[in-house]
Amino acid sequence: MKKPELLAPAGNLEKLKTAITFGADAVYLGGSKLNLRAFADNFTNEQLKEGVEYAHARGRKVYVTLNIIPHDSDIAGIEDYLRELYELKVDAVLVADPGLMTIVKNTVPDLEIHLSTQANCLNYEAAKFWHRAGVSRVVTAREMTYDELKELRRELPDTCEIEAFVHGAMCMGFSGKCMLSNYLTGRDSNRGACAQPCRYKYHLYEEDENGEMHEISNNIDILDENTNFCTDPSQKIKVVDDESKIEIEPHGVHLMNSKDLCMIEHIPELMECGIDSLKIEGRMKSVYYVASVVKAYRQAIDKYMSDPENYKYDPEWMDYLLKPSHRPFTTGFYFDDEVKQTYGSATYIQSYDIVGVVIEYDCENKIATINQKNKVLNGVDVEVLETEGENRVINLKDMRRKSDGESIESANVPQMIFTIQCDEELKIGDILIKSKK
Repeated sequence: MKKPELLAPAGNLEKLKTAITFGADAVYLGGSKLNLRAFADNFTNEQLKEGVEYAHARGRKVYVTLNIIPHDSDIAGIEDYLRELYELKVDAVLVADPGLMTIVKNTVPDLEIHLSTQANCLNYEAAKFWHRAGVSRVVTAREMTYDELKELRRELPDTCEIEAFVHGAMCMGFSGKCMLSNYLTGRDSNRGACAQPCRYKYHLYEEDENGEMHEISNNIDILDENTNFCTDPSQKIKVVDDESKIEIEPHGVHLMNSKDLCMIEHIPELMECGIDSLKIEGRMKSVYYVASVVKAYRQAIDKYMSDPENYKYDPEWMDYLLKPSHRPFTTGFYFDDEVKQTYGSATYIQSYDIVGVVIEYDCENKIATINQKNKVLNGVDVEVLETEGENRVINLKDMRRKSDGESIESANVPQMIFTIQCDEELKIGDILIKSKK
């Protein structure tokens, strides 16, 4: 059995370093051109250089996304950018468009190409086609089932790697091929500017033979017996809800709102079928999200790899995934999970906030230096999210401003640097979190 790569999102340089610190084998990120996260921080060439050097010094890899569906204007002069990426020694680029793939091969033939999930690769014949075209790795469409994934691995040569998503947000469009954002907001979802209308609330109407619009209802008690339209303005659609049915109240419903993918309970199956890389979604997510999710999957992969016969799922991993922002979880299309949507709300669930990141620890004086991420008070208890082991609780005592050593009652200035007295050693990169309750 081959140990799969754990691939994490890196929305900026800080998240890149966090992902690697918490155990990612590789990161994927967007540079200055042609990536599908136009509103992420993304990387300048200078930041990318630092990120690549940081990753390579620790034996990790960096992949750059070039995965938009480009128009001619998008790829004008792209050759210079590709040469820059090659000189920066990035390990691969992710491409969905065959035209752009041709440019990459002609401009930097030694640069490895991974087929982006945007290419909708759903069967082994398509994967073989892309492999013959020069792709060394196929990122499968999220719509692929587990059985199809196993068949894909059986049919593909070992020279073609397979990368599959295991965690994060899912798109209601077919592998991202969606025009809702373009139609409703003018923002092109296939060029990195999706406004996510699938997360909006909607009301349903039906037009009668006279051209009049009526709210629809499935509640027979409030239907007009002649028209079957809703006559009570306080009702929209009302269905007694089990998880497979919709309930629409007066405030509307999230008709297209997908749950988040979560495969933490199925790591053995994914490893046994020979997936080369397990991918986490979330370049727009927080440092805390990256650290917590990477930690959970790192531990699960390592535990199964070390002793498959005695492997046992650890509920603590799910605890790591439930504390940062997320939506209700699903196994997506992998298994027979019929309930892939959550209709009541598109709001993220988050029970913990990040309050700071450890940037220095003075072992002699037992003083930790913290980079503040959210307001936190002197004297409160916080959890420490470490790279290894379970979370532990410490008290933020003797909080002082780093710049002048003055005692403070709270760290309430964004990104302020402060110190605490801490007898238990903290490591650089440890993340401090606090319950929102």
